Amino acid sequence: MARVRFLPGLPGIARWRRGAGALALAAGVAGLGGIVSPAAHAEVAAADPIDASMRACLARADMSTTMGQVQCMDNARIGWKAAVDNAYQQLLAKLPPARRKLWEKSQSSWLASREAEKQLLAAVFATTQGSTYVLSEADMQLQPVRDRALVLRSALADASGPGPRRPRACNADARCEHATFDLNRYYRVLESKMPAQSRPTLVNAQRAWSAYLTASTPLVDERGRIDIIGARVATIKRLSETAGNH
Repeated sequence: MARVRFLPGLPGIARWRRGAGALALAAGVAGLGGIVSPAAHAEVAAADPIDASMRACLARADMSTTMGQVQCMDNARIGWKAAVDNAYQQLLAKLPPARRKLWEKSQSSWLASREAEKQLLAAVFATTQGSTYVLSEADMQLQPVRDRALVLRSALADASGPGPRRPRACNADARCEHATFDLNRYYRVLESKMPAQSRPTLVNAQRAWSAYLTASTPLVDERGRIDIIGARVATIKRLSETAGNH
């Protein structure tokens, strides 16, 4: 990853669909813009019980308020966090020591990134007003946990294989370079919209995400790395379009 400045960027953002995995929107919640990574597409079609339960919750008349809809998404996030923990423990049990250590580093970096991201989301959405943004923040808390669970499930299914081919350095991969350019571009837009006192929160969140990317790169191929960066581009782009809205 030499010389790559992972502030935030990425080509073909259309590959990462928006719409809370098409789940919340299908239930009539407008204005959400979650990201479903390519690894997640098949799982959406498979109607995971956690997704099905969230759809049913969102459709209930007694959960039609903003707080009710948020509760539905929070319940789904808790369910997906349990799925993360379950898949992770099963994966570790199947891996040889060297590969297990790589996954432990990736997981600890992901957890640290999620903690930093909570602070960033709070800072960005504090600059907004309206129930739509309350729902959007809940969605942005949910989707990365869901995506991580799907990544771990996929790794568990492939645990007996040789593992993916390790990516080249980012500056030797045109897609990765393009992605990084986009990421930096949206990062600068978001930074310019953040209150001065909140900008360190953005810096900390991006550093934590960069550490997660670095820790995860040995576990994915080049497309997997693009998926990680692409999801980040979509997140930072969405936040840059959200900050300061009333």
